[in-house]
Amino acid sequence: MNEHDKTANNQISRTQATVNAMKNNRKLKKILVSLSGLAIIAVIIWWFYTIRYVSTDNAYVMADSATVSSRIPGRVIKIYVENDDFVKEGALLFELDPADYALKVQQGEASLKALQEEYNFHKANLAYIETTMTANVDSAKASLKMALDREQQAQKKIDELEEKRKSAEADFKHAEKDFKRFEALYTQRAIAEREFDRTRTAYKKALAQYEATSAEVASAKIALNAARKDTERAQAQLRVAEAQELQAQMERYRIKNLEAQIQKAQAELDLARLQLSYCKVYAPISGYIAQKRFQVGDWVQPGQPLLAIVPLQDVYVEANFKETQLKEMRIGQKAEIKADIYPGYRYHGKVVGIRAGTGAAFSLLPPENATGNWIKVTQRVPVKIVLDEPPPAEYPLRVGLSLEVKVNISDKTGPKLKQ
Repeated sequence: MNEHDKTANNQISRTQATVNAMKNNRKLKKILVSLSGLAIIAVIIWWFYTIRYVSTDNAYVMADSATVSSRIPGRVIKIYVENDDFVKEGALLFELDPADYALKVQQGEASLKALQEEYNFHKANLAYIETTMTANVDSAKASLKMALDREQQAQKKIDELEEKRKSAEADFKHAEKDFKRFEALYTQRAIAEREFDRTRTAYKKALAQYEATSAEVASAKIALNAARKDTERAQAQLRVAEAQELQAQMERYRIKNLEAQIQKAQAELDLARLQLSYCKVYAPISGYIAQKRFQVGDWVQPGQPLLAIVPLQDVYVEANFKETQLKEMRIGQKAEIKADIYPGYRYHGKVVGIRAGTGAAFSLLPPENATGNWIKVTQRVPVKIVLDEPPPAEYPLRVGLSLEVKVNISDKTGPKLKQ
C-alpha cells in the first residue's frame, strides 16, 4: 500500500471514530436526561407523599385488658379456664372455698333474727303501755274532773249555808235579846205569861234554826274536805298514769336503739352475703385468658393478679409518632396499618386520640431536663388508632405485635384534641 492510500485510510478511521464518539455522546445525554427525569419524578412523588402522609414503624397492638383478682382472701377449689381459652363476659372463671363465708352468713341471719324478735317484743310492749296509759290517763282525768266538780259544788253550798247561818245567827241574837228582856219583865211580873211564852218559843225556834244551819255548814265542810281528798287522790292517780309516759319513752329509746342494731346487723349480713358471692369469680369482659398464675389449692389475697382477659376483638393501635410529625395530624384521619406478622395484608383505621403528653413525660422516671447533661432528643407522642372493623379470623392481631402505621394527613377538618 502506498503512502497516499495509508493517509486516506487513516483519515477514514479518524472520521469513523468521530462519528462513533458523537453517537455515544448522544446516547449518554439521553440516558442522563432520562435519569434526571426519573429523579425529578421521584422527588415529586416523595414530596407529594410527605405532604399527604406521615408514617412510623414505632407502633404496637394494644388492648384494654382486664386483670382479674379476688375481692376476698381464700383458697382456690375450682378453676374453669386455662391460658388461651376464650370466655364470654359473665363466664365463671374460678371458685374459692365458701365454708367460712357461709358460716358468717348463718351467724348474721341468727343475730338479725334475734334482734328482730326483741324489737317486736318491745314494739308490742310499747303499744300495751301506750294503750294502758291512755286509758288510765283518761280515767284519772275523768275522776279528777268529777272530784273538782264535787269540790266546787261543796264550796258553793258552804258559801250558801254560811249566808243562811249568818241570817239565822242574826235572827237568833235578836230573839235572844227579846227573850232576855221579856224574861226580866216576866220575873218582875211586868208582862203576862202568854207573851213571855211567845218570846221564849221564838227564841227556841231561832236557836234551833241557828244550830241546824251551823250543823249544815259543818256537814258541808266535811263534804268539802272529802271532795278535796278525792281531788288529791284523782291528781295522784293522774300523776301515776302520766308516769307511764316515762316507761313508754324508755321503750321508744330501746326500740330506736334496736332499730340501729338491726340496721347494723342487716348491713353485716349483706356484707357476709356479698363476700359469699365473691367466692365465685366471673369474667368482667369477653376475651382470651392470659397470664394465669394460680392453681387449685393456692391461697389468694384481695388484689393479687391471678389472670388477665385480653379482648382481641377490640384491639387498637398505639403509634408513637415524632413530635415533628404531629403538626398536621387531626382526629378522624384515615390510617393504614401493616403488621410484621402479615407482610402482605393491610388493616385500615382512623385516628381517635392524640396523647396529652409525650411517652417520656409519663414514664416511671421522667427526664430531668434541667440538669447540665441535657441533650435535645426528638420526642415521640402516642397516637391511638382504632380499626375500622375487627381483625379477620385469618389475620388475628395479638397484643404487643410490631406494626407500621401510615396516616393520611391531607384531611384537616378534624380537631387536634377530643372535643
